[in-house]
Amino acid sequence: MRRQFIRFAIAGGIGFIVDAGVLYLILPLGCGPYWGRLVSFLCAAFSTWQLNRRLTFEPIQGKSAWREWHEYLLAMAFGGACNYVTYVLALQALPPARWSPIAAIAAGSLAGMIINFASAKLWVFRR
Repeated sequence: MRRQFIRFAIAGGIGFIVDAGVLYLILPLGCGPYWGRLVSFLCAAFSTWQLNRRLTFEPIQGKSAWREWHEYLLAMAFGGACNYVTYVLALQALPPARWSPIAAIAAGSLAGMIINFASAKLWVFRR
C-alpha cells in the first residue's frame, strides 16, 4: 500500500503541475481564480486518472474506461470539494501576489490527497 500511495502522490504532483499550469494559462483570459480553478481541477483530475489507472492501481478487467472515468471523477468530488474550499480560504488569506494562486492550489491539493487516495483505492480501483 505504501508503494501505491507514493505512486498516487507522484501522479498528484503531476496533477498539481497540470492544475497550476492550466489555471495560470486561463487567468489572463478573464475567467478569474475561482471559475478558472474549476476548469483547471477537471484537467488535473483527468491527468491523474490517466496516470493512476496505468501506474498506481491494477486495471479492472471488463470495466469500460468511460465508466471508470465517471467513477473516478465522482470519487474525486469529495476530495475535490475539500481541495476547493481550502483553495478559496487560502486565496483569501494570502496577500494578493502573483504566487498566491499556486500556493492556494498546493494547500488545496494537500487537503484533498488522503480523501482522494482512499476513494480511488477503495471504490474506483477496488478489485
